[in-house]
Amino acid sequence: STGSSGINAEYGGVLVRGLFLEGCRWCSIEHRLTESHSKVLYSKLPVLWLKPEERSKFVEAKTYTCPVYKTSARRGTLSTTGHSTNYVLSVELPTHEPQEHWINRGVALLCQLDD
Repeated sequence: STGSSGINAEYGGVLVRGLFLEGCRWCSIEHRLTESHSKVLYSKLPVLWLKPEERSKFVEAKTYTCPVYKTSARRGTLSTTGHSTNYVLSVELPTHEPQEHWINRGVALLCQLDD
C-alpha cells in the first residue's frame, strides 16, 4: 500500500524514517541534495526507501555516497569490518554536485541528534 510518503512498499524493501542530514538539506522540489540554509546545522530527510536490486539494474545517475551514523560523534571503536561501531551503512543520494563537494562539507546522515 502507498503510505503518506507516496512510496509503494509492496514492491519490496524497507521504508526508513527519522534520519537527519548534517551539512546539507534535501530539496523536496528537485528531489536531490542542496546547500543548507544559513545557520541550520541539521535537516530532516524524507522517508527513505531501501530496496535491494542487482547492480546491473542500477540506472547511472549523479549521486553522493552518504555515510549513515548512529550519532553525530562519527567515532566509536573500530570493528572487525574496519568501520567505526557508530557507522551504519552508506546510501546513494541524488545530487548535481560532485562527491567531493559534499565530502568537503562533511555531509552525513544521522540516526539521532545530540541533546
